Amino acid sequence: MKIKVAIVGLGGVGGYYGGMLAKKYADDPNVEIYFVARGAHLKKVQENGLTLITEEGTFQVHPALATDNVTEIGVADYIILTPKSYDLESTVTQIKPMVGPHTVIVPLLNGIDNSARIRTLLPGTEVWQGCCYIVARLNEPGVVESSGGLHRFHFGYEFKQNNDRLASFEIMLKAAGIDAYFHEKIMHVIWTKFFFISATASLTSYFDVSFGALLTDEVRKATLIGLLEELLLISNAEGAEIERTVIDKVIHQLEKLPFETTASMHSDFKAGKNTEVQGLTGSVVELGKKHGIATPIYEKVYAELKSRMNR
Repeated sequence: MKIKVAIVGLGGVGGYYGGMLAKKYADDPNVEIYFVARGAHLKKVQENGLTLITEEGTFQVHPALATDNVTEIGVADYIILTPKSYDLESTVTQIKPMVGPHTVIVPLLNGIDNSARIRTLLPGTEVWQGCCYIVARLNEPGVVESSGGLHRFHFGYEFKQNNDRLASFEIMLKAAGIDAYFHEKIMHVIWTKFFFISATASLTSYFDVSFGALLTDEVRKATLIGLLEELLLISNAEGAEIERTVIDKVIHQLEKLPFETTASMHSDFKAGKNTEVQGLTGSVVELGKKHGIATPIYEKVYAELKSRMNR
C-alpha cells in the first residue's frame, strides 16, 4: 500500500522538506509526495518542478502532483503543514478532503498552540507536535534555497500509545536526507524553541529594534528577562519541565547573532503586513488566564502590538 505524504505550504520550510522528500521518493513505487501551493509559485512548479538550492547542490525535483485543489490528492497518510499561524484555520478547512481516519497531521508553524487548534477543528484526527530549526526561503516562484547548514525537524506525539508510526516517519524522513528527530518529550522541545521566538518577536516589534539592541539598553534587557520569567511560569504550568537556565540561553543566542538581525514578525510590522502576534504573544496571555498566572509584561506588549495593527 502506497504512503501518501502531502506538503501544505511550499515556502522556505515546506519547500525544503517537501523538496528533499520528492527528490528521494521520485521513483519509489511505495511513497508518493504531493505539494499543495498556490499562485505563480504553483504554476512554476507545475511547469518545471521545484528548484531546490541546498548546501549539497541544486536539484530539480518533481512531486507526484502539485496542486491547489486537494481533492486531486485524495486521503493522505501524512500531512505536513507549514503556513503562517494566522492562516491555520483557513488551511485546515482547505485540507479536510485529505483527512481520513488514519491521517496524521504534523504542523511546523511558529507558536505553542497550533496542534491544539487543529485538534479542535478536526476532532478525532491524530495531530502530532512539530517544530523545525531551518534557514530557508522562497527566492522566487519555483525556487527555494536553504543555507546555514541547519535543517532540524523535530516531532513527537504527547498522547501516543506506541512508537511504531512515529519511528517509521522518522526513518522515512532520515532516508530522504532530512535531519529528523522523534522526541518522547516533544513539548519540552516545542517550548524551548518558543522561548526564543516568542520573546524576540514580541520585543523587537514592541521596541522597534534589532536583536542586538534588546541587550544594549537596561530597560529593554530588563523587559526581556521579565518576559522570559513570565513564560517560564506558563511553560511549567503546561507541563513542559523547562529549567530557568533557558533565560540565559536565550540571551546567549541573541549575543551570538549579528547585531542588526531581527524577527520576521518585526519585519512584518514594519512592512504593514499581517503578523503572527496572536500565536507568538497573545497565546501566552491566554495561557496565563487559563492557569491563573499574572503576565503583566506580555499583556502590555500584546495590547500595544494589537493597537498598532488596528491603526
